[in-house]
Amino acid sequence: MFAKLAMTAIATSVCATAALAGDKVVRMGTEGYYPPFNFFDSAGQIKGFDIDIGNALCERMEVKCEWVTTDWDGIIPALNADKFDTIIASMSITDERSKIVSFTNPYYFNGIRFVAAEGHGLENALPADLKGLVIGTQSATGEVDILEDYFPDSELKLYPKLDDALLDLETGRVDLVLASQFVLGDWLKSDEGGCCEFVGEAFLPDFAKGTGVAVRQDDTDLRDALNAALDAIVEDGTYDKIRGEYFAFDIMTQPKKASEHLSN
Repeated sequence: MFAKLAMTAIATSVCATAALAGDKVVRMGTEGYYPPFNFFDSAGQIKGFDIDIGNALCERMEVKCEWVTTDWDGIIPALNADKFDTIIASMSITDERSKIVSFTNPYYFNGIRFVAAEGHGLENALPADLKGLVIGTQSATGEVDILEDYFPDSELKLYPKLDDALLDLETGRVDLVLASQFVLGDWLKSDEGGCCEFVGEAFLPDFAKGTGVAVRQDDTDLRDALNAALDAIVEDGTYDKIRGEYFAFDIMTQPKKASEHLSN
């Protein structure tokens, strides 16, 4: 049975790669303000987990990656306007987004979590615990829906970039920030993040189905090629090698959904 599945995966990879034979370049769209997933280094080069995974997928598909950056709020319209061919920017797969783009299989699960200043006095980060507090997060993200649905008694403050929300947390303008546990974990290790710490456990938005690469809905050949390439880099150990450079833990295990976690 295993041999049959392996042969099927190989055949799929060959067919999907052949479908891209006429395409020498795949334009990868990303944001650049979401470390450690996608960010600019001191030389202005785009770096991060998303970028390394994207480059590995391109290598497996035998095409050249060309990276294009754009603001998060306009990233899906830019994809559908043919500014680039994919979005690999830690985008959660949701039913709403799937109406306008097509997603690959998940390449990781991104639990979200609260951070607050040290000495906050909070034992948990459930709705009753955060009543009357000011919570910041990045606009146009799944975290906004979570806060609106489950934290009606808290004040919500939105920011165009997560960095702005974290700056306000440092200066006491907000009480907590809700964002990716991976991004916040990286920030907590920085000098700026030394002020703060995690509160409560990680969880997933109810509508989240993992994090995938987005393509235009009619780009089925590209989507299939990306899925085949993802299967291949997981099987040959490339994925786990890249993951180990950024995270010391499994990022394919699903945390609890918000409806289960926040109702406790």
